[in-house]
Amino acid sequence: MTLRPTLRAAVTLEARYGFPTMFRALEEGSFTIISDIVATAANGDHDAATFLSPEAAGRSLSSFIGLARIPLAELVSMLMPAPDPQAVNVRPSGKSIAWGEYYADLYEKATGWLGWTPEQAWNATPTEIDLAYTGHIAKLKAIHGSGEDDKPTAKAPDPEQASRNVADGLDPEFDRAGLRALKAKIAGGV
Repeated sequence: MTLRPTLRAAVTLEARYGFPTMFRALEEGSFTIISDIVATAANGDHDAATFLSPEAAGRSLSSFIGLARIPLAELVSMLMPAPDPQAVNVRPSGKSIAWGEYYADLYEKATGWLGWTPEQAWNATPTEIDLAYTGHIAKLKAIHGSGEDDKPTAKAPDPEQASRNVADGLDPEFDRAGLRALKAKIAGGV
């Protein structure tokens, strides 16, 4: 039996229980929620129903729960987006959104931006969708350029002007020639 942290499983389980409840259920050994996590992540696999049935021969429930806790905790963690490995000291900006809104946004990106079929979107993991979307945006920027490329870059101070400014006791980065040009522009009415 293969369990997969698909978008469908993420939407279903998060709406049904929420992440804190799922992690608590794994910690406490709640067979009901653990069974639901397994059945949902098995994506309709009939082996999951057989595996979880009380008739499963010769298997102790406590041994199953003990063995399943850590892999299922990892699976539940994969229902959330993976952190961006390139992000350094990123502070959250903006308002928080509900998981349902986040998953709806992922579905929209998968089907709208990436052109995946609904079935492909539902069977992909949140991280797969997020990475594919990021790659798609990078591709579009490489092909068409980005607005960031059009922004003017800061002008480096003239080294000679900086040394004259230091000698006069002024800010070394102060651009006297730029100030004179601005004053002339204002005086000329331009």
